[in-house]
Amino acid sequence: MCISTGEAEFSGTIVYCGRQHHPEHGLIHVLGYQNTAVNLADGPNAMLLHLPTRQLSPRHFLPAGRTGDVLHRMVTAVESATAETDGIAWMGAEPQPVQVFDHDVYTVLLAVDPTAIPAALRQVPQHRRPVLDPDLLRFYADHFPGHTIAVCCFDNADAQRAKPLLLWYHPLDPDRLTVPALDSHTGAAPDLDAAVTVDHWVLLSTDQAPSDWGASVIYPGDLRHRLRAFLPTTVMGRHFEHAQTLPNGDFTITHRDLLSGDLDRIERLQPTRH
Repeated sequence: MCISTGEAEFSGTIVYCGRQHHPEHGLIHVLGYQNTAVNLADGPNAMLLHLPTRQLSPRHFLPAGRTGDVLHRMVTAVESATAETDGIAWMGAEPQPVQVFDHDVYTVLLAVDPTAIPAALRQVPQHRRPVLDPDLLRFYADHFPGHTIAVCCFDNADAQRAKPLLLWYHPLDPDRLTVPALDSHTGAAPDLDAAVTVDHWVLLSTDQAPSDWGASVIYPGDLRHRLRAFLPTTVMGRHFEHAQTLPNGDFTITHRDLLSGDLDRIERLQPTRH
């Protein structure tokens, strides 16, 4: 359900994208990402996420809260509101230094130029340092120019304790909400011609929604104000079942379609080579 640097199994993926006007940062998107990872590689492993922004740093990563269950609470809200599921449509810089930092159980590398990542791996602790296929990094460089690539390094013990990744950014396209969902669990570049099995909750929000839109989310009473300021009060979502196969790609929807509540307009977005 994502791209890894080595062989792995991922299940129960929850992806969230929210569009909001933050009082300090202006118009932003907030991304949430969580799954259950089983590392099948001989050594450390990593998840790779391509994010539609050129400006990303450690300060954009948010603490997930004491319980780390904010995405599961969004799923609970949607499940309580509706059990309806339908089909899906199909649609077809200057390099920055690599930033390396620890976040939750991960050592994270951020780079606009993916080919600069190998030289920065020496900053990753040995027990989390994955082996990166140059063809995989070249794939990102060719297909996601202008994006920031996040390499989230973990070991077997880390994967079992991970909280969701939560971060905010100024998006390349504020009026399209996209969550990374390209699939390849072998360490090789993803096959864009493949149909892949999905197991995703796709959650979405906007602070411009009308009062009767979506399902209300109940958060813990002790949730810190800093995190709450980035989280939605209402969400909409759809569960794409494990038995379902779709063309390899990301999930995306326009803000206009999201405002209308028409989740049948969620599409699979496939990158093109540049």
